[in-house]
Amino acid sequence: MNNWISALAELQTQGEACVLVTIIEERGSTPRNAGSKMVVSAERIYDTIGGGHLEYKAMAIAREMLDSGSQQTRLERFSLGASLGQCCGGVNVLLFEPMGQPHAQIAVFGAGHVGRALVPLLASLPCRVRWIDSRDAEFPAQLPEGVTKIVNEEVVDEVDNLPAGSYCIVMTHNHQLDLELTAAILKRGDFTWFGLIGSKTKRAKFEHRLRDRGFDPALVQRMRCPMGLAEVKGKLPIEIAVSVAAEVIATYNACFGMESGEQGSSAEPVAKLLPVSRRSQAQ
Repeated sequence: MNNWISALAELQTQGEACVLVTIIEERGSTPRNAGSKMVVSAERIYDTIGGGHLEYKAMAIAREMLDSGSQQTRLERFSLGASLGQCCGGVNVLLFEPMGQPHAQIAVFGAGHVGRALVPLLASLPCRVRWIDSRDAEFPAQLPEGVTKIVNEEVVDEVDNLPAGSYCIVMTHNHQLDLELTAAILKRGDFTWFGLIGSKTKRAKFEHRLRDRGFDPALVQRMRCPMGLAEVKGKLPIEIAVSVAAEVIATYNACFGMESGEQGSSAEPVAKLLPVSRRSQAQ
């Protein structure tokens, strides 16, 4: 059976979610050792915490956490005895730590200067990134781990392929394309967060055009433009990228404080709490 350390490293490299289970306390006449660990993935168990019914129960809890996408560390106390098929009394306390579960599925539309500065930052976070553009030559030769390059002449079509609850970032080279992407994202309406690069003037123009297309003003208000945190100032691509990444982090930290199934519904109040950037964003 694989050592839990090497198994954890391998699963994290592959981007596969898992749960690390640790015995942090044991009392009574049991053969288990505090500090014993095992790693539970969707398909396998690596290492052992001593086998038996306790390990079976721990596996079931870990798989339940994986199925729900839980990011919360969890403590469970087990009183040993008949309920766990033990002949002797005692107590085990187990720690369950989710590992490798992405906090956010992010779609970045645009491989220009800001996109090339932003995507490596997002890739270093617990996120999965779809990087989308019609121009293959704009992408760097090497992509960070966790980033999928998508080249499609019909960029707007990719909106339909996004997972529900995605974080959408629009920063293409073309204002009309930005508008069409914005309309498609708002039409779906199931995003967790949506940011559009640009100034307050650009936002006003887009709001007018979207209103003419019949979009609900309340829905349009969920669009972050300018996007990013006002406290992170600057017009250099890396400065804008840091600002946008900071807002993404603030949003997913707030969302994952709630149950996983509530991500989409929590996005609007999170956006309202964040300050609107006072700077214009360079294209």
